[in-house]
Amino acid sequence: MRTDLGFDYEKAVQAVQHYSNAVKLPAFLIDDSGSIIYSSHADKKFCAFCSECPAAVKTQGSNENNQSPKIDCISVHLYGSYQAERFGGKYVFFCPLGMVHWASPITIDGVMKGAILGGPVHMIEPEEFLIADIFRKYFDNEELSQAVGYSKSIPVIGTEVVNSMSELLRMVAFYLSDTSRHQYDVNQQAQKQAADISEYIQKLKEISRDGENISPYPIEKEDELLSAISMGNKALSQKLLNEILGHIFFTSGNDFELIRARVLELVVLLSRAALKGGAEIEQIFGLNYQYLNQIHSIMNLEELTLWLSMIMERFTDYVFNLTNVKNKDVIFKSIDYISKNYMKKITLEDVAAHVYLSPSYFSKIFKEEMDVNFNAYLNYVRIEMSKKLLLDPSISMVEVSNLVGFEDQSYFSKVFKKMTGLNPKKYRESRGSI
Repeated sequence: MRTDLGFDYEKAVQAVQHYSNAVKLPAFLIDDSGSIIYSSHADKKFCAFCSECPAAVKTQGSNENNQSPKIDCISVHLYGSYQAERFGGKYVFFCPLGMVHWASPITIDGVMKGAILGGPVHMIEPEEFLIADIFRKYFDNEELSQAVGYSKSIPVIGTEVVNSMSELLRMVAFYLSDTSRHQYDVNQQAQKQAADISEYIQKLKEISRDGENISPYPIEKEDELLSAISMGNKALSQKLLNEILGHIFFTSGNDFELIRARVLELVVLLSRAALKGGAEIEQIFGLNYQYLNQIHSIMNLEELTLWLSMIMERFTDYVFNLTNVKNKDVIFKSIDYISKNYMKKITLEDVAAHVYLSPSYFSKIFKEEMDVNFNAYLNYVRIEMSKKLLLDPSISMVEVSNLVGFEDQSYFSKVFKKMTGLNPKKYRESRGSI
């Protein structure tokens, strides 16, 4: 029986088993580092898909030189779990391979100690040409056909049902969460941090006794902290944060309200470091709103220092460990939206709004991730779908054009020829031979 997790492992395993049996889909339990510690489908290190097709998965110590990029499943798990924690206890997301998962955190005393994830599934019937395009980045030619074939065996579950299963998982995770117990590891962290801060305060006292002036605020350490966060160096960031807190405590004369005001300034500093590191403004502002609502309920220094350390770690994770996963999730949600709406008049602004990003930022990451701009991709999907309709002679050219979202038949013909080398009439006559 595991006792080092901060939550009841045996109880969590039983909950995952019952949930998986009820929904007839895989589910797995992770710790707060993102590692799978229990899977409902045998002893698997990855989700059901990546367990069958492990070639694309990053493993500890793997050498990625001259190889296809690898997927860091731990970062994928953490991303979904952090988003679930942020959005009220549940989150449905796409992994970098386009598989749909959902996550719910197990929280103890307001801190995520683990999470349960469900999936993978598809929310729409996957198109082989889209799957192959996605997988080609991660699998070589020998592995590609196997991966595409196994992807087709992943169940297709409608959006409403996935949302219901996500809500049910949220209830299961809430049952496992506890807001009253204090775990050993949390206490250990608090004791170590308090000791480090006390040690630094003692150094400041010695400096003061030697007659040297101590500045009211260590602005130079702020710059060092920003640099450490920008490099993703958590250990150095924590050390510098403890020294800044020690300086604040030493110069504030035990005035808790003054200390709390200084800590609020530090939250702004951490936000600036996160934005400088590439985080989205919307994401950081959303976290800030959540955190700043919490600070007024904190009434002692120990809670305040732990709370600030948690914020710093979370910001660092979002910026440096999870940005790529977050972008993949955004891209697959936009692809899913296009797949369901390509026959309508949709714009980049429509899709950006669907994934809660500004049009300019969405356009930027879409081009970076897909190697093609949004309009070109939309036309690509429409042309691929039109090929199937053109093989049915009972559907007129005008109808084909309208059914795939082109309002102008001549423009449809122009785009079709540019992409295939044939106009739609010739393609129909050749029965799809290009």
